[in-house]
Amino acid sequence: MTDAQTLGFEGDLAQVAALAADIREEIAKAVVGQREVVEHMLIALLARGHVLLEGPPGTAKTFLSQCFAAALGLDFGRIQFTPDLMPGDILGSNLFNFQTSQFTLTRGPIFCDLLLADEINRTPPKTQAALLEAMQERRVTLDGTAHALPAQFMVVATQNPIESQGVYPLPEAQLDRFLFKLDVAYPSLEEERRIVARFGENRGAPTPAECGVSAVANRALLDAASRTVSHVKLAESVTDYVVRLVRATRESPDLAGGASPRAAVLLAGAARARAALDGRDYVVPDDVKALAPSVLRHRLLLSPAAEIEGKQVEALVAYLVEQTEAPR
Repeated sequence: MTDAQTLGFEGDLAQVAALAADIREEIAKAVVGQREVVEHMLIALLARGHVLLEGPPGTAKTFLSQCFAAALGLDFGRIQFTPDLMPGDILGSNLFNFQTSQFTLTRGPIFCDLLLADEINRTPPKTQAALLEAMQERRVTLDGTAHALPAQFMVVATQNPIESQGVYPLPEAQLDRFLFKLDVAYPSLEEERRIVARFGENRGAPTPAECGVSAVANRALLDAASRTVSHVKLAESVTDYVVRLVRATRESPDLAGGASPRAAVLLAGAARARAALDGRDYVVPDDVKALAPSVLRHRLLLSPAAEIEGKQVEALVAYLVEQTEAPR
């Protein structure tokens, strides 16, 4: 795409919605169902946020991430997190070249557009922390030198909620850098039938290319779309609503830890992206309400009393959304 075409695209909400529709269509060629997850991933992409996918094995978390990257036309990197993984295995390192008598940067897999951090909770916190700077500032510091990552750099991490052996809970600082935590559930009966009918004869794991998924976007298009989203209007009353909702999580007696100001900023940005995908140049309270569970669920800690009473974070978020007065 030429610079002139990209500039013409920027600011056009109809073209943002059309681009999103094309991406959904490509992913649907390979992934059956999971529409809500795909929609949240698109919102995160436009809001330049990161996503944590949690679901049982075999629910296409990894395959969905691969198809998402393939449809976007972005450079895809994958790291299989294991207990013996070291920070250098993610970031890379400076190696001494005896022929030139100089250190040469060997880039790790994090130098990409979209990084799949597969089973991120299987590696110790020391290694998990290697992602913190990249996720927040989109750069990597090696031996005191900062190396920039692409503006569209996005982490899609997966974790299995079933197993408890050989896993390490993600630190709060790590969780707080994810825009969304999304539950990837088992498919419905009809969806599972379609999955078996489509892939039952395959002898190995399918690839996006084998399913006909091709790139319908590129960096220039996605940058223009993200800039368009940043111009979506956020009224003062809606800003106040976002702040009051996030602050309510810190004031609830059922929560030992509430959401941070970063959560409020990310929620507002995600609401802008949702509005843009809906063809609106302004945010409404329903955008905030729809995204609040996915933004807040991984940032809240139940108090000991609430845990004893068997209360659930999801129910508390729903209650706070209901109790926090929204603007009209």
